[in-house]
Amino acid sequence: MTAPAHRYADVFAEIGAGSLQRELDRELPVDAIAALKRAGFTGVRVPRKFGGDGADLTELFALLVDLASHDPHVPQALRGHIAFVEDRLNAPPSPDRDEWLRRFAAGELVGNAVTEIGNVALGDTATRLAPSADGYAITGRKYYTTGSIFAEWIDATALDPDGVEVAALVSTAHDAVEVSDDWNGFGQRLTGSGTAVFAGAPVRREHVYPFAERFGYQTALYQLVLVAVQAGIARAAARDAADQVATRARTFSHGNAARTRDDPQILEIVGRIEADAFAADAIVRRAAAVLQQAYEARDADPATRSAAKRAAELASAQAQLTITPLALDAATRLFDALGASATSTSLALDRHWRNARTVASHNPAAFKARIVGDAVVNDAEPPYEWAIGVPKAATG
Repeated sequence: MTAPAHRYADVFAEIGAGSLQRELDRELPVDAIAALKRAGFTGVRVPRKFGGDGADLTELFALLVDLASHDPHVPQALRGHIAFVEDRLNAPPSPDRDEWLRRFAAGELVGNAVTEIGNVALGDTATRLAPSADGYAITGRKYYTTGSIFAEWIDATALDPDGVEVAALVSTAHDAVEVSDDWNGFGQRLTGSGTAVFAGAPVRREHVYPFAERFGYQTALYQLVLVAVQAGIARAAARDAADQVATRARTFSHGNAARTRDDPQILEIVGRIEADAFAADAIVRRAAAVLQQAYEARDADPATRSAAKRAAELASAQAQLTITPLALDAATRLFDALGASATSTSLALDRHWRNARTVASHNPAAFKARIVGDAVVNDAEPPYEWAIGVPKAATG
């Protein structure tokens, strides 16, 4: 294993030690992400010759589940970075590619800016690139810009002057870039998933990439990061259930033992939560192995690449379908093992359900069930990209 878990164990534990207080104070994990940068986690997938760990995708996702069990906000905040690193790893060797890989290994982080809200027509992109003396200037407003508030760069979708959809790498150091922490969801409140505004910010010509040329399994990867977050939440719920039962002094007169920790019905609840977490972790690893196969097929013939891309999409979808109820169930049944004192706001045990529910709401699982069913029954091709917006007929 090229990226052993013990390399990051201390920094993950440090992040976990402060996660409850950050939740209570609604404090963004700025220091936590800075610690990951110092530890080299931004380069975990980068080949060793460029200064990274050289981890494969199964190793990366095992680490993401572990990290999410300590603080689920942090791996979700890294989602855009993980995808852009993967894109560069799939790109043909070039000085530009090598420069980015060294930047990642040195601790530079990439956020994302894709979604546009409001009365935007389905599939449209209002953000634009305009020619400038040194390359381009980007103007637009994005929401759900997860992780960008922590990042040195933002991977933003836009239309170039010819109307072609592109990905533009924008430096957050420029005054014409403003990123706000205005995400108002009831869960995953610390991911930095707010608004990014580009007011003619400069973009270097070599930092613009045709969106159609992005790596083929990008949607599967993006989604599996969220699934890994849910698996980590299930692990955190299992850990809290065991800890709370083990240390609980009070018991009920109509229970089955003098101590809660010896009550067989309570132990059954904790055991089932533990099993949910175990299953979620195993499913993520299995799906990640399929994504790794898609990565390894990057230079294969078109038919092989297409088959690997399809397998990755379906594996990610099936992982989402199974892990979503596991995580939500674990976060709910945690309270069945405990008394009313577990609802104390100082413990914030409700955060597990709120966070799992919020992550699960990013991409409707019902659609994925239909897509998987259509694929296995009718050999239908799954969609590899999708958008959200107002139907064009309704926008006038």
